[in-house]
Amino acid sequence: MKIIDRYLIKQFIQTILFGLLAFTLLFVVIDMMENLDDFIDQNVPGMLILQYYLVFMPEIIRLVTPVAVLLSSLFTAGKMSSLNEITAIKAGGISLYRFMAPFIIVSFFISLMSVYIGGYLVPMANKHKVFIEQTYMKKGIVYFGSNIFFQDTKSRIVTINYYDIANKQAHQISIQEFNPVDKTRLIKRTDALRMKFDEQKKCWTLMNGTIRTISDTTEVLQKFIEYEYYGLNFKPDDVMKKQRKPEEMSLTELSEFAAEQKRTGNDPTSILIEYQSRIAYAFASVVVVFFGLPISANRRRGGLAIQFGINLLITFVYLVFMKVSQAFGKNGVLDPLITAWIANFIFLVAAAFNIKKALK
Repeated sequence: MKIIDRYLIKQFIQTILFGLLAFTLLFVVIDMMENLDDFIDQNVPGMLILQYYLVFMPEIIRLVTPVAVLLSSLFTAGKMSSLNEITAIKAGGISLYRFMAPFIIVSFFISLMSVYIGGYLVPMANKHKVFIEQTYMKKGIVYFGSNIFFQDTKSRIVTINYYDIANKQAHQISIQEFNPVDKTRLIKRTDALRMKFDEQKKCWTLMNGTIRTISDTTEVLQKFIEYEYYGLNFKPDDVMKKQRKPEEMSLTELSEFAAEQKRTGNDPTSILIEYQSRIAYAFASVVVVFFGLPISANRRRGGLAIQFGINLLITFVYLVFMKVSQAFGKNGVLDPLITAWIANFIFLVAAAFNIKKALK
């Protein structure tokens, strides 16, 4: 590694760390002002408030990393340009591509770290953050164990009125089987007061219920004290997992959930968009460096202030474009993969034109 590479990487990383620290503190202060009433009203202890913001920080860092990387490349290159250091580098025979290489490599490794943070660390931290909000701040309380319903197969719907998490037992259950050819025709309905999973037999045991078998002309009613229902495609852990929000799932869990949704006949589009978007957003750091660095490397009238405004506008347009494309994707207009990555692709193409223009 050349001396110039070590110098650029050092300046770049130092500025990124400063930007992350500044943006994180700003984010925390703003959020604390919004939640101050909740903290006071619910008498939340100081240590819990500290814990709340510690587990909130991974999400903040994930959100502000592309902005911090962009502004770091802006200030590093802009400062070098104002001190004529870039002029000296060009005079030494170093091209714009070679000058950009250390920035791109560092931002690429930051993107890989962001994939892990956004895909695994943030969901884990979000679970604890939601727990603090619901338990101590009485905020966003949702009774996840009640009114659960989901599609188990393409022709089977399961409804659970209440699920006891501690005992892994369901109460007031209804399982409806429909004709695989004509989904409007109900052919079997099983209702029970309780349902518990048998670990040895690997099946659900229903207690105190009825089975209605429906044909074109007749309906047969069968009562039971206990009934072993084989063929159900979920286990106790899956019951609550089906009710979890995508932002609380890791990339692995999102992938498994999307596959399960597809298998049971549900639409996995929103889950796949969430999965792809987390990876695409992580690589926004590389995209903004490609786009913004050539602008900052050339001296412009107005100095850093103008460059700061231009790059901030670029970041805003990029984020808006990403949100708009996600809206189209969730409506089924775009494929989930295209939905998540189209903003990166368009801005990379624009960056190529920008670099070509900077070389002239």
